[in-house]
Amino acid sequence: MPEHLSPGDDALTLLARFGMVGISATILYAALVAAFSKSQLLGFTPIQASLGAYAAATLFSYLAHKYLTFVSGRSHRTAAPRFLLLAATGFAIAYGAPALMTVKLGLPLVVPVLITCLLVPTINFFVLDRWVFADRRPGRQGNRSRQRR
Repeated sequence: MPEHLSPGDDALTLLARFGMVGISATILYAALVAAFSKSQLLGFTPIQASLGAYAAATLFSYLAHKYLTFVSGRSHRTAAPRFLLLAATGFAIAYGAPALMTVKLGLPLVVPVLITCLLVPTINFFVLDRWVFADRRPGRQGNRSRQRR
């Protein structure tokens, strides 16, 4: 942790960066879906536009979280597959929760959407912090080396 930040400030700063990257990725996704679906040159169907935009927003999210949120020195070879696995898990929850809760349990769509909106970012934050980008964060490495002495 940087010397000028208290542990609470560091956590709040990390959470704020995480939120800003998430919001930015969401805005990027929405803008690209609109652009891709309206482009005569690309000729995308709405599904193709959404998938292309989702892929671009996922790439943005990976790079922004790696370099801005978690400031990770972990190699792309290690971090990228982990990030993609986490993204696929979030996608599966976003697909599975409505399928299970609306079709099988008969709940209104708002229930699985709210659960997804709360569960996926929470899981993402902790998994990104503890597994995907856990190595070489400023402060963490210093704390570990001090503890070993």
